[in-house]
Amino acid sequence: MLRILLIDDTAKKVGRLKAALVQAGFEVIEESGLTIDLPARVETVHPDVVLIDTESPGRDVMEQVVLVSRDRPRPIVMFTDEHDPGVMRQAIQAGVSAYIVEGIQATRLQPILDVAMARFESDQALKAQLQARDQQLVERKRIELAKGLLMKMKDCNEEQAYTLMRRQAMSKQQKLIQVAEQIIAMSDLLG
Repeated sequence: MLRILLIDDTAKKVGRLKAALVQAGFEVIEESGLTIDLPARVETVHPDVVLIDTESPGRDVMEQVVLVSRDRPRPIVMFTDEHDPGVMRQAIQAGVSAYIVEGIQATRLQPILDVAMARFESDQALKAQLQARDQQLVERKRIELAKGLLMKMKDCNEEQAYTLMRRQAMSKQQKLIQVAEQIIAMSDLLG
């Protein structure tokens, strides 16, 4: 059963979304207005999904969503009456997984949550891939720097420097980046 943090700031519909969630079989673990510190609340209650019901998401709501998406990523579903495509884009960029305009029906909640969770998982996988590629690029640059330093120190060509680094890595059972960092540190130490 999904644990849902419900944030509801719509005076005219108070309780409608909660009732629909309960009717659909979800566990609503918290219900609050948007005046809360959303990242702290997410940290405290550990919901599976955050649902925000708002007439029109303002700057404060978007800032709260950005903070949650950055620090405590969770699927975020926003129910709103706001039809503006610009606001929708802003919400998606802030970290909203599903932006639903009008219509809170118990029968639609499960598919909406399924889509939001699938999109969230896909986004998280892409972010992880980007971070891994960024790390690889940083490591390649450091290895190239170490290779260049080794070429100067040993008066050898690029292939020979790389072979020396690989041999050192294998003999010490280290990764190539570790050997590269040692070469760079030694070069820094020797000036």
